[in-house]
Amino acid sequence: MPRLLKILLRSIIIIFVLLNVIVAFHAYKFTHFYNNGEITVKKKEEKTGWDNAKEMFFGINAEKKRNDVTTDSTFKTVYLQTKDSLKLEAWYIAADSSKGTVLLFHGHGGNKSGVIKEAESFNKMGYNTLLLDFRAHGNSEGNTCTIGFNETEDIKLAYDHIKNKGEKNIVLWGISMGASTIAKAVKDYQLEPQKVILEMPFGTIKGAVRGRLKIMGLPAEPIGTLLTFWGGTEHGFWAFGMKPQEFASAIKCPVLLQWGKNDPRVSQSEEEILFKNISNTNKKFVIYETAGHESLCKKETAKWEAEVAAFLK
Repeated sequence: MPRLLKILLRSIIIIFVLLNVIVAFHAYKFTHFYNNGEITVKKKEEKTGWDNAKEMFFGINAEKKRNDVTTDSTFKTVYLQTKDSLKLEAWYIAADSSKGTVLLFHGHGGNKSGVIKEAESFNKMGYNTLLLDFRAHGNSEGNTCTIGFNETEDIKLAYDHIKNKGEKNIVLWGISMGASTIAKAVKDYQLEPQKVILEMPFGTIKGAVRGRLKIMGLPAEPIGTLLTFWGGTEHGFWAFGMKPQEFASAIKCPVLLQWGKNDPRVSQSEEEILFKNISNTNKKFVIYETAGHESLCKKETAKWEAEVAAFLK
């Protein structure tokens, strides 16, 4: 083999190895949330050139987002325990005249405070609500997030808690990762909610990763494939098999699927595939013209309340 070709081949191997090392660090940081106070989180204007360089090569450190809602006597704090002994925190809020109970599940990096607006709307419609902090989020224990793979157990625990209270009309609502996790939880545990509301669920983990890279201005490939691989490998599961758009076929009850037209992370084609795979013919896909990857309830309140109220009748 010519010397030049050997040098070229060696350089390609070195670059490939370095790229994988960098991506592995980023995958870990994307799926790891530090407890409050464990790390120093600097504002953008406080970061030095060295801080930015470290984040470029080793990923961004992220703290659990604190719950910032001031609770009162109408909130009942509920604790659930996973099979690996993580304590999860939830809020139960009773409605004045209950028509059922809505379980609310937030997105990646969020917490139950972030879906309080939706909970308040459901309460006004006459539904009790249970808002859960997923593992590694908010006030729940744990530091590892598997983007919906292990979080299915969290949904099962919340579902069983409400079912064991004697509730017959259980509605599952989720946004982003929360919505995608609902699809997997229904499939894995054969859950039987009366209705399901999914807002901007990602079709696959790989699609979610590509969407995140897009808003960061980074190339989707090969980084998207490598991040997906390392994100799953580091936590012991095959991330390429996490496909909520396929899991949706297990949902047998009526489904309301909602999505913002300006969503930079989840594409309309992803939602259309997921919608098509829902086996129940009692389903509706609603598009919000001015919304992105955000709370549809906050962005287009009147439309959201009208669509949800009509669906729940």
